[in-house]
Amino acid sequence: MNSLRWTLSDTMVLAGRQLRRIPRQPDLLIGYTVQPVMFVLLFRYVFGGAIAVPGFDNYADFLMPGIIVQSIAFGGFVTALAISDDMKKGLIDRFRSLPMSRMAVLSGRSFADIALNALQLAVLIGVGVLVGFSFGTDVVRVLAGVVMLLALGFAFSWVFCLIGLSAGSAETSNAIGFTVIFPLTFASGAFVPPSTMPDGLRQFAEANPFTTFVDATRHLFLGTPANSDVWMSWVWIVGITVLAAFFAVRRYRSLTS
Repeated sequence: MNSLRWTLSDTMVLAGRQLRRIPRQPDLLIGYTVQPVMFVLLFRYVFGGAIAVPGFDNYADFLMPGIIVQSIAFGGFVTALAISDDMKKGLIDRFRSLPMSRMAVLSGRSFADIALNALQLAVLIGVGVLVGFSFGTDVVRVLAGVVMLLALGFAFSWVFCLIGLSAGSAETSNAIGFTVIFPLTFASGAFVPPSTMPDGLRQFAEANPFTTFVDATRHLFLGTPANSDVWMSWVWIVGITVLAAFFAVRRYRSLTS
């Protein structure tokens, strides 16, 4: 228990450190606010007029869960950049000289991302309402959707921790994250129904976990049919978190041993 309390205490200290950087570097919030809003406006007003989705009178209702899932998944990119930068500047070596939990260096950043993703989610929902999005379920299911999305962001924060530790620089970590995750979000049911895609791509999109995340969000926010999407989303989230955290901590110990 002493070891656990020590780890939790160090995690909260480093999470606070990460959040205190935001007022000093407000440009870090661009990825959480301006960029997602640009995606909403682009798809809603540039592409929205050309996309008709069966079962949805308003494209904004179909669009917003996809935009939210994509943005939340990318929420940990700042963590990847920060870890790469800290490794390069020797800050991690300074942490190693302190009597602190090694895991807290990574878990602190991941927990800080929860707060930043909550801010991003509030901004996206507010902008979505302005462009025509509206909830179609009760408060309980909406809150369940919010919890699921924050857990999804936490899982991908660990993925970005692993990317940041594996990349040689902040620029490389950004490129890797973009190259790996960005195509997965577009080759899914986030922006158009998979049924409209050609064979091969359609089957990939239907099996894509991002399609599961988006369909689960649509069910919890709009009341669309759920099938197995909600519980399968949690299976994916737990699996991604456990695997990414395991390999990230292992990589961190290898680099700092």
